Amino acid sequence: MPDVPANDAPLIRLRSITKVYQMGDMEVRALDGVDLDIARGEYIAIMGPSGSGKSTMMNVIGCLDSPTQGTYELNGKLASGMSDDELAQIRNEEIGFVFQTFNLLARTTALQNVELPLIYAGDSPTERHAKAHKALENVGLGTRADHMPNQLSGGQRQRVAIARALVNDPSILLADEPTGALDSKTSIEIMDLFEQLFQRGNTIILVTHEEDIARHAHRIVKLRDGKIIHDEPNVPITSEQHMANLSL
Repeated sequence: MPDVPANDAPLIRLRSITKVYQMGDMEVRALDGVDLDIARGEYIAIMGPSGSGKSTMMNVIGCLDSPTQGTYELNGKLASGMSDDELAQIRNEEIGFVFQTFNLLARTTALQNVELPLIYAGDSPTERHAKAHKALENVGLGTRADHMPNQLSGGQRQRVAIARALVNDPSILLADEPTGALDSKTSIEIMDLFEQLFQRGNTIILVTHEEDIARHAHRIVKLRDGKIIHDEPNVPITSEQHMANLSL
């Protein structure tokens, strides 16, 4: 694991985070007093069955939603209580998102898809082009920059999505079920890429319900009924072990 200075404040600090949804006359506590610190340079998996609160936690960490109660600090900024415009800005500056369904624009090239966050950030065309090319090279797709999404395999499309998530040099890479639409072999290739990104110093938060996928992370947090029930370091599974598990 890359060195993390012991005296560094956590990159992410959640304190007494509660999220309540009103479903008609019923009150649903999706998160119920969650405390969690994530250091810069960690690779963490957040797990839990449907209804455990993991998607709500992802939305709070990703500044897609605000907690009902509690405080959330991201990279020294108090995200809880921010306005919608402030949350949009912090999302663009601090967070790279990778989703199960890739979310690529079908009629634009891989390079143009990766450039999108840089347009919102106000980079010049020359800067965008250079940064997007480098991001594609970092995920092994430097020679596919001019390909359209329908000319790429599922794994290649997810690599484009990862390049797009990283092009702004965000504080965290937040991946929501990133292998859910991929076959087993391609899933392992994507998890190998996440390990490479982690070794380069990226902070990775992986949200998944799959045990074998979570075991690639270096720390596993499990949720149940909106509460953390497990938070322990993990010795990551290797690709060979993952393949062996699939053959059992």
